[in-house]
Amino acid sequence: MDMQMFGRISDAFGPSGFEEDVIRVIAGYCKEYHVENDGMNNLYVRMPGADGNKPVIQLDAHTDECGFMVQAIHDNGVLGILMLGGFSLSNIPAHTVMIRTRSGKMVRGIITSKPVHFMNEKERASQELDIERIYVDIGATSRQEVEEVFGISIGDPMVPEVSFSYDEEHEICLGKAFDNRAGCACIVDTMKQLFGEREKLSVQVVGAFAAQEEVGMRGATVTAQVVKPDLAIVFEGSPSDDFYFSASQAQGKMKSGVQIRRMDKSYVSNPVFAGYAAELAEKYGIPYQETVRRGGSTNAGKISLTGKAVPVLVLGVPSRYVHTHYNFCAKKDLEAAVSLAVQVIRELDVERLRQICRKDVLKR
Repeated sequence: MDMQMFGRISDAFGPSGFEEDVIRVIAGYCKEYHVENDGMNNLYVRMPGADGNKPVIQLDAHTDECGFMVQAIHDNGVLGILMLGGFSLSNIPAHTVMIRTRSGKMVRGIITSKPVHFMNEKERASQELDIERIYVDIGATSRQEVEEVFGISIGDPMVPEVSFSYDEEHEICLGKAFDNRAGCACIVDTMKQLFGEREKLSVQVVGAFAAQEEVGMRGATVTAQVVKPDLAIVFEGSPSDDFYFSASQAQGKMKSGVQIRRMDKSYVSNPVFAGYAAELAEKYGIPYQETVRRGGSTNAGKISLTGKAVPVLVLGVPSRYVHTHYNFCAKKDLEAAVSLAVQVIRELDVERLRQICRKDVLKR
């Protein structure tokens, strides 16, 4: 995978509802395809010369990242915020953010944390946080200065201020929003690898980059209705669990390959589809790991409920510290996710499609 491409997608500004910069970057890497967006800023990428009679496989990844919105501007010049997506409150204070004004100007701010010098004993002992008491300081001294000098308005979006870097020696990526810019990069790379053989494939491949996943999987509700897939592959920047469980229990270890998700709170996987993916991973020596998640969700929860139900394969790239400012992931795992998706699509045929879609269940 092109790490520069992944880095540019990761760096793009795109909290839920404000994904236009992300889709512009992605579209720049998809110039050989038919590309369009809709009113929600979902992005659709279709290969030229597609055979409309072939079954459709939708490649999904969400473009939005966890971020914030200006909820209030206080008299002393600090900004009240609300979350766009699921941050843990303990991970929010004492980091920097970038706020985008309505004119497009970017303003740096610091998420406030009360210095210990001003805490009483009760506050020092307490670990309780409240989003309504967490503010962003942009260096202003009044509401008037915020509005008239900095140009910030209620409703302006903000994201963590982090720049992507790639450690070539250890093949490790550091950046923000790997949930799910990692998945976006995987779609771009998968379609690139399949482009030259598109006419030989048994399926029509459509990339669908969905907005607003972090606030209720809203974009995928629309993309699945537009694409009308017969089956789908969802790419995710999945939370790495290798620091929280023993080596034998961890199911999302960084540098251990692509994660095949069997279940989470949104979706019970199609067992035939997941088994087919594991079979091909074994056949081609693609490193993989399987997981059953007690929590979490992906766009599979929405896509699978489209029409008469859509079999979905969820492929995860283990990423450390998702839903915080900073993430790590490994190039090896990105490439394993792409390699498995490519082989899954290459080897689909009429009989395998019938099995995955359970067309022959009643004949048994």
